[in-house]
Amino acid sequence: MFEKGLLAGKRILVTGGGSGLGAAMGRRFVELGAELIICGRRLELLETTAAQMRDELGGKVTVAQCDIRDGAAVDAMMDQIWRAAPIDVLVNNAAATFIAQTEHLSFRAADAILAPTLHGAMYCTLAAGRRWIDGKHKGVVLSILSTSTITGRAFTVPSAMAKSAVLAMTKSLAVEWGPKGVRTVAIAPGAFPTPGASGQLRPEGRDESWAQRNPLGRAGEHDELANLASFLISDQAGYINGEMVVQDGGSHLRSSGAEDLLQWTDAQWQKQRERRPKG
Repeated sequence: MFEKGLLAGKRILVTGGGSGLGAAMGRRFVELGAELIICGRRLELLETTAAQMRDELGGKVTVAQCDIRDGAAVDAMMDQIWRAAPIDVLVNNAAATFIAQTEHLSFRAADAILAPTLHGAMYCTLAAGRRWIDGKHKGVVLSILSTSTITGRAFTVPSAMAKSAVLAMTKSLAVEWGPKGVRTVAIAPGAFPTPGASGQLRPEGRDESWAQRNPLGRAGEHDELANLASFLISDQAGYINGEMVVQDGGSHLRSSGAEDLLQWTDAQWQKQRERRPKG
């Protein structure tokens, strides 16, 4: 789809890059010539993913262990990265979510979603943006959001709130930082199944016909998201700023994606609460 060197010379940091969509995007960036840095909390996972990419693709892939919920840790990570060279692109991919009846959410459970999804994205964006602007270095921030920013979404309210806030950040910084050479863009993916997300969002008992109800009759392929992300962070998309591109097969035009949960019984919700990991 793209020229081999579309992202040659780009140094890219992907949060939550050790697995799932983060790893899929990172792999595509390396294929297109980028130098990749993946960050996350689980060092062993990061190192395994990086080693696989280096072995299979031959590119430069490094890791940075960091809990992005901690602003000081994010700042320290950025200092360490910048010692070698500035990054050119930040991909805010790390997030957390699970389904729950909102009235039963504890403060701690809500914070477990808001901390990485909103605060982590903000901390990383501020840390990168400050360094870009101080160094007069052009940069791009790509945030992976959700169609809940358009429709709202019952039973994942903290996630919908956090993603909507990051969209507001994307639009606001497009105006504030655009004159300083920093673009901010976003993608709102639909269903791109991963083991982690499916376990939290599509547990046993949910309607299994959701993919067939998509106007295109299927879920998204990881390569499709990775290709869109590659375009948006490339110089070829240099006149796109402050925009969120929806990539969901038209699903949000038909449903918010949570209607089946309105039919769940109290017993089903109790079983789901017991299944949810603690801490």
